[in-house]
Amino acid sequence: MIDTTLIFTSLPKLLYGTLITLQIVVIAFSIGIIFGTLISILETSKSLLIRSITHIYIASLRGTPTLVQILFIYYVLPQFNISIDPLLAASIAIGLNCSAYISQIIKSGINAIPIGQIEAAKTLGLSSFITMKDIILPQVFKTSLPSFGNELIALIKDSSLASIIGVMELSKEGSIIRSRTYDAFSILLAISLIYLLLTTAVSFGIKSLERNLKKNAQS
Repeated sequence: MIDTTLIFTSLPKLLYGTLITLQIVVIAFSIGIIFGTLISILETSKSLLIRSITHIYIASLRGTPTLVQILFIYYVLPQFNISIDPLLAASIAIGLNCSAYISQIIKSGINAIPIGQIEAAKTLGLSSFITMKDIILPQVFKTSLPSFGNELIALIKDSSLASIIGVMELSKEGSIIRSRTYDAFSILLAISLIYLLLTTAVSFGIKSLERNLKKNAQS
């Protein structure tokens, strides 16, 4: 049976955990977008060394579990006198992992830009930096919105991994309540519904943004 009383009395703690979850998501997604964009641009470099480094970066992050990356940042960096707050450590690890995937989304978008636009920019005397910033990336971000939305939804779910180092996000708060009340079903149901609401809100927001951009482009 679902204990609705337990769910309602637990809501303050669960909502607090949700706020921590959203903090992780915002920080991690910001890191993912910034580093992902930088890596995707470096992948187009003419330097073999730079391209090789970016390939190693991407392969390392995509080929190892995010959980291991969180533990590495939180437990290994202090051995080099770099101590990081648990929430920040988890956010950085999840964000860097996200950047490896976002870089490939952006890279695909860059490769899809017609070569004629780049040649036209060169003809006008625009530098490579200005061409990338003002012509290529705006188009890439617009066409890649659905993929960015998928990554954001993945981040919301991956944020639960922060609990491994004691971050009091949504799943951790739920775990503590569950261990105290021994009612796994009610608490897990409440947690699942909150995650579902968050991911649904992101999906709806991305679709609304896409529609608005299409309307503006047509007008």
